[in-house]
Amino acid sequence: MAANATTGTKIDQELEVILTSFDSNYVWNYGSVKEGLRELYEKAKREQWDSTTQLDWSIEVDPEAEIIPPQFNPLADFKPAQKLDDRERIRLRHALISNQLSQFLHGEQGALIVASQLVGAVPWMDAKYYASTQTMDEARHVEVFAKYTREKLEWEWPINPNLKELLDATITDSRWDFKFLGMQIIIEGLAMAAFGSLWKAAQEPLLKDLLKYVMKDESRHVAFGVLALRDHYAGLSAGEMKDREDFIIYACELMRNRLAGAEIGLAMGWDVEEVQKATMESESGRLFRAMLFMRIVPNLRKLGLITPRVREAFERLDIIQFEHLDTKDQDRELGLA
Repeated sequence: MAANATTGTKIDQELEVILTSFDSNYVWNYGSVKEGLRELYEKAKREQWDSTTQLDWSIEVDPEAEIIPPQFNPLADFKPAQKLDDRERIRLRHALISNQLSQFLHGEQGALIVASQLVGAVPWMDAKYYASTQTMDEARHVEVFAKYTREKLEWEWPINPNLKELLDATITDSRWDFKFLGMQIIIEGLAMAAFGSLWKAAQEPLLKDLLKYVMKDESRHVAFGVLALRDHYAGLSAGEMKDREDFIIYACELMRNRLAGAEIGLAMGWDVEEVQKATMESESGRLFRAMLFMRIVPNLRKLGLITPRVREAFERLDIIQFEHLDTKDQDRELGLA
């Protein structure tokens, strides 16, 4: 009985329940009514992959090695970091990469939940077809990031509070288009940029292969959001549009601060505010945060969502310069197109 009680307590600590409510739609028109979605669904079927057989998990990974080059360390010029001895410097390096991969893992679980919601919520059959393939994709992404973080890096971090807040807002909103905005356009767009940056920098072959497979899926997921929301916002009232503007600004402000280093500060025993300030002000930190929006901003423009209010907010966040970037060029640079 005591053992069972202990096990039950542990399971309770590993679960979190949130209340969700959204309309689910039967669709009795089984034809194609949204241009491009059927083609995307066919592409998704062709590009399914098996992480067990297509990734070489036998590759040995030293979790304390330079998985990414030191110039990508946002705390390289932080005085307490410069005073570390060799052993502590290795621990910091290990902390930075394991925290980043842990946040990818948690974000993928959020995407898994949202994709499963979209199967019921979207109002077109082709979108239900595609959302079902994305649900499978996201399950596979959770699987591979969990395995890499647990077995190769041997250090899994809890979810960052800002990321958790945005995931909760997306999962609990009852409106299907907010789920697309929050997940497909903003979170998946941010993930694609972060994955691409890490893939270019990574020196560890298993991680590079893992990221390449995941990016191929994520590129389709972002395209799904753009296709599904295309023309949707043209006829909204001013009040309805303001709701979307508020959500976009809120989400982008959260994501800009998502990787600000609080967790690293706590783990290293440093002043959290000083670590966050150093991370935000470092050259690599500024470049990384800006780069995260290279897909989000042009895709919002395609949807007609760079309104005067959003433009003003993006100018304040210093991300409006990405408005006219070609996301297809970005895919080609990563070998995805």
